[in-house]
Parts: sequence; C-alpha cells; structure tokens
Amino acid sequence: MSTRKKLKDLVEARRGIIVPGAFNALSAKVVEDLGFEAIYVTGAGVTNMWFGLPDQGFMGLADIADHTARIRDAVSVPLIVDADTGFGNALNVYHTVRTLERAGADCIQFEDQVAPKRCGHFAGKDVISTEEAVAKIKAAADARRDPDLLIMARTDAAAVQGFEAAVERAQRFAEAGADILFVEAVTTAEQIRALPQRLAPPQLMNMVIGGKTPIFNADELADLGYGIVLYANAALQGAVAGMQKALTALRDDKEVKEASGLVAPFAERQRLVGKPAWDALEKRYS
Repeated sequence: MSTRKKLKDLVEARRGIIVPGAFNALSAKVVEDLGFEAIYVTGAGVTNMWFGLPDQGFMGLADIADHTARIRDAVSVPLIVDADTGFGNALNVYHTVRTLERAGADCIQFEDQVAPKRCGHFAGKDVISTEEAVAKIKAAADARRDPDLLIMARTDAAAVQGFEAAVERAQRFAEAGADILFVEAVTTAEQIRALPQRLAPPQLMNMVIGGKTPIFNADELADLGYGIVLYANAALQGAVAGMQKALTALRDDKEVKEASGLVAPFAERQRLVGKPAWDALEKRYS
C-alpha cells in the first residue's frame, strides 16, 4: 500500500492518530522510530529551527519542498506537509501542489490567512475572503496528479470572525474538494466537541502546547471522531528544552558525560542515522 493510501485509511478511520511534527530528517526519524504512524512537516518548526525566526511567513516554497524531500528519503511513514497559504494566489497554490507532490508529500495543508501568515495562536491574524479561499482549495484539488494525494484545508477564521464563521468556511472548503478539515485555534472544550458533529469530512485537531486551544487527550478526541491529533512542535519544544538542560550543565559543570542522562548515548545517535547500514554498504563496495 502506498503511503498516500495508508494515510487516507488512517484518517478515515477517525481514531485520533497522534501525528507529531518534524522539522528536519533526524527529528522525522525519531518520530518514526518511536512508532508514530504519520509525520507532520511543520512550517513553524522549519522556520524556528532553520532560520531562528518566529512563524510569521518567512518560509518559502523552496524551503518546505527541500525539507519534504529530505524527510521523504529518511522515513517510510506518510507525510502531511504544511504549505502555509500556498505562497500566493490560486495559481501559486496549483504550483505548490505540483512541487510538493513531486517532493513526496502525502497530504498538503493550506490555510486561509492573509499573507504574510502567522502562527495560528498568535494575535493579529486576518483571513482572506471566503471566495478567494475556496478558489485556492479548488486549485489545490485540481492540481494533484495522484488522486490519492490528500488536500487539507485549514481556516483561521475562528479568531477573526467567530466560531460559526469558521464552521461555515470549513464546509465550503469541503465542497471545494478538501479531504481533511482543520479549524484552527478554537478556544473552548464545547467547540472541540461540536466540530465533528457539524462537519462531515475527517478533521484534524491541533494541540498547541501553551496555545489557545484546551488540551484534550488523544483518546478523548478519537471518541469524538477526530481523524488526526496534531502535536506540530512537541519535538521542537522538547529539543529546545533538552539543549538548554545539556548546555546549562556544560556551562556550569565544565563537562557533560554520557551517563548524565542529559544527552542521547553516542551509540543511539549512530543507530538513528543508520550507521550500521552504511557500514554494510561500505563493505559491499570495498
């Protein structure tokens, strides 16, 4: 089964699969190694970890396409790719789908913010008109060559126009060809419970650690009927915390030992990057 068909089956099962975000190939390998069934290639994570910048529209199509291709080569599980606003108008969205489909995306996510976009849990967001947003989703659906490639439509309208407006937009996106719906930055438990009752297609719920949306256990979200539970930057926040702890110890104690528990063992690092397999290839071609 292709990764695209596998992802479609996972989403349609509506069992609340947890999908962590990855910001590079190594983080993706860690996610896969721990048994998660899919990976989210996070725009915020790429922007934070590669540019040292906030999630405010600094990433471009070439950046996310390059990361997608590298991650696709590194792992075998399905990839959901964050394409922000599609990097322009409907024609740019069409081009974005073609580019990311070639790079190995199994699902491509588009949002309806005004460019330059910003993190869904930042203040100061705005959204484009419903008509323009619908046209972009139609373009995305038309652009795919593989019918199994999924299109995810995200709306940020809840923070700008209210919950009802966000539900209405999401319904329009489904009618335009979106396979998965993503209503971002809802702020109450009641809204989380209502969405699967109000919208027919499979949905993603975004659990932003420290964000505006109440944190629900993934089992609760599965019982409500969500297809995906996204933790886009849990790995990133964990990596930052780990670096801070290890480097604080190095600064204060003047050394860090493997037995400290602050760092991954040397052997584990080599295992994750596949050194034994590369050693075997080296012997084969020597």
